[in-house]
Order: sequence, then structure tokens, then C-alpha cells
Amino acid sequence: MSRVARLLVAAALIVAPATAMADVSNDYPTVEKADYIFGCMASNGQTRDSLERCSCSIDTIASILPYSEYEEAEVILRMNKIAGQSSELFRTSGDLHDKVANMRRAQAEAEVKCFP
Repeated sequence: MSRVARLLVAAALIVAPATAMADVSNDYPTVEKADYIFGCMASNGQTRDSLERCSCSIDTIASILPYSEYEEAEVILRMNKIAGQSSELFRTSGDLHDKVANMRRAQAEAEVKCFP
């Protein structure tokens, strides 16, 4: 095999795993993305510009935070709103606070990138 052919094969082996990893990290269901975008547009105006910015925002979040972690943080935030002892764990657990903090960091990065 020539040197050029070996280089092409090596390049293909390097690019293929990176492409596969990108698909895994961006595993947000379309319905979840649409729900986020509708909520974001409700807060930022029903314009074409807000559609583009809100789409950028969820794509940025998805590139930072796997869907499973995003989903866990959303559940924690919902449970925090419930009054009483049944949701006390969600308000006091350090591990759960860390999950929410990770989501908030991803949202902050999306804000900086998409809503300058």
C-alpha cells in the first residue's frame, strides 16, 4: 500500500470515531428540542431572529450536556417546586445540586454564544 493510501486510511479512522461521538452526544429527541425552542421563543419574542437564537441555544446545550443529564436536571428542578417533605431530597442533596449546576453552566454558555 502506498504512503498516500495509508495516510488516507489513517485519516478515515480518525474522523469516523469523532463523527460517531458527535451523534451520541447530541441525542436530544426532536420533541424536546422543539419544546425548548417554543419556550425560549415565548420568552424572547416570536420572531425569526428568536427562532434562530433559540435553536442555537438548544444545540449548544446539547453539545455540552448529554440528554440524560439534561433530563435529570429538569426533573430535579420540577421536584424542587413541589412543597413538602416528599421533595426534600431534591432540595438538599449535593449531588443533585451539581446536576442542576451543570445544566445552568451549559445554559449560560448557550446564552453567551447565541444571545450576544
